[in-house]
Amino acid sequence: MHHISFQNVSFGYNATRVLENINLEAEPGDFICLLGPSGCGKSTLLRLAAGLANPVTGKIFIDSTEIRKPGLDRGVVFQDYSLFPWMTIRENVVLAIKQAYLSKTEIEADEIAENYLELVGLNGSFDKLPRELSGGMKQRAAIALVFAINSPVLLMDEPFGALDAITRAHLQDLLLQLWNYNGRERKTVLFVTHDVDEAILLSGKIVIFSLNPGKIREVIRVDLPRPRKRQDLYTDPAYQSLREQVMHTLNESIVRQLDVGSVSDKYGDRI
Repeated sequence: MHHISFQNVSFGYNATRVLENINLEAEPGDFICLLGPSGCGKSTLLRLAAGLANPVTGKIFIDSTEIRKPGLDRGVVFQDYSLFPWMTIRENVVLAIKQAYLSKTEIEADEIAENYLELVGLNGSFDKLPRELSGGMKQRAAIALVFAINSPVLLMDEPFGALDAITRAHLQDLLLQLWNYNGRERKTVLFVTHDVDEAILLSGKIVIFSLNPGKIREVIRVDLPRPRKRQDLYTDPAYQSLREQVMHTLNESIVRQLDVGSVSDKYGDRI
């Protein structure tokens, strides 16, 4: 089991409130995309789930255990690849495996590392340093790493945001393949994105945030059947209807915030 529960979670710095009263349930095997404008607290919520910061109020649980610090039950993939630059990609993955499983020998860890690096298409690049790889290849290595340590929860903060469209599409497909890999129990995924199409392609639920402070505005279920193929999805009326719903909710939230900002600018402290 790997159920994640955010219960009345708020977070801020000094007098600035970043997140307010977040209540969200991620069931085992859920793939949830967090969507919203920049500054709405999506990445902050991921950091709280990773145990890299603690809520000001409220609690976060994995099953019955409160999250207060990082743990091997949560694998994290950031946009900056999360690899040690002085180690080869094989060494990066082997190190993570040996930290996660102290009983693994070097040979066992190396076999697991090679298996997952092959699965993400990095054959022939095992012994290259991160600086010798393209952005897409580095992100493949980071994905191989978190799947190799087999954390039941994946926290992914715009992992494909800096990549070109073709590489991004390949890695989206790769992520879904690994999520379904060999009939294993699906991992619970929280995935931050700004891309509506990416959110619909990947997720089973889309959580849309509003700004200042960040709040959950709406949770939209994505009931489109899997596996999802782009060429079929984009012409599907159900997809088009869902996309319009997501865009409407997202834009409504942004416009409302802009209206509030313009009134505040005009009248200052009188409101």
